Amino acid sequence: MSFFKKLREKMAQQTNEVADKFKHGLEKTRTSFSGKINELVARYRKIDEDFFEDLEEILIGADVGVSTVMELVDELKEEVRLRNLKDTEEIQPVISEKLASLLEKDDKDTTLQLQEGLSVILVVGVNGVGKTTSIGKLAHYLKGQGKSVVLAAGDTFRAGAIDQLDVWGERVGVPVIKQQEGSDPAAVMYDAIAWARSRKADVLICDTAGRLQNKVNLMNELAKVKRVIEREVPGAPHEVLLVVDATTGQNALSQAKAFAASTDVSGLVLTKLDGTAKGGIVIAIRQELDLPVKFIGLGEQKDDLQPFDAEQFVYGLFQDAIDAEKE
Repeated sequence: MSFFKKLREKMAQQTNEVADKFKHGLEKTRTSFSGKINELVARYRKIDEDFFEDLEEILIGADVGVSTVMELVDELKEEVRLRNLKDTEEIQPVISEKLASLLEKDDKDTTLQLQEGLSVILVVGVNGVGKTTSIGKLAHYLKGQGKSVVLAAGDTFRAGAIDQLDVWGERVGVPVIKQQEGSDPAAVMYDAIAWARSRKADVLICDTAGRLQNKVNLMNELAKVKRVIEREVPGAPHEVLLVVDATTGQNALSQAKAFAASTDVSGLVLTKLDGTAKGGIVIAIRQELDLPVKFIGLGEQKDDLQPFDAEQFVYGLFQDAIDAEKE
């Protein structure tokens, strides 16, 4: 059974709502990336070195990342040799299969590690990546899973950050624990943990300051916040989610590297994928940092933050070719 057929069968078992979100959210990347691969396949009759060189250009142009592209193309060449593939049309399912394998890890990696009792999620990232918005959407998602959720307004330095989180709290119906602007973020976390415990909440999601990642004081502030959380809730934070903006391409990868080097990041939230044609950055970050992508932003609505699914992602990229494949 071809990989395309396997994907079709698996996707048929998914809800139409989720499949539609991936399809529409990845439309720009699919039109650019998958469209160029279709043109490449149509342009070449046989698989040769020129074909692979052009494929490399397409993958690098989609922000998959140079080192990842080289590894991927080497693996494709080996598969072509082993399967004795000659026709370029035969390689499309192999490309998608390899991309899926690059993205996949075990299920434990990509799901949130929530505990019995109070689970604490620390959310980090530079200003402007959609961090506060992602927190609101994540709260909505967890509430939909039957969890009682509390938000902590720990970004006390950026003007308007507390108010922005307040708006999201009202929108999705969850309480926001806050102090005045300029307060000590660690004190906010202390109050939020006490409040969440007193209400027997399931999940506390903590917003943090997001000044430029190369500022030492930001990393020191994050470390202080983390120490308070660890002291008050042994074993916490149970997740440290780094939010990065997919539209910034390789800059998102640089941010991810900087934060991963300074904090114990457990997973990524990749925002604004619906706004970029370079969704290949998901693959670059996944490969180069070996960090699981846990959620991706596929639109503006509160339910457009979706748990990451490697096969759904690949299906969203290649849907036209997969659906058109002859049985």
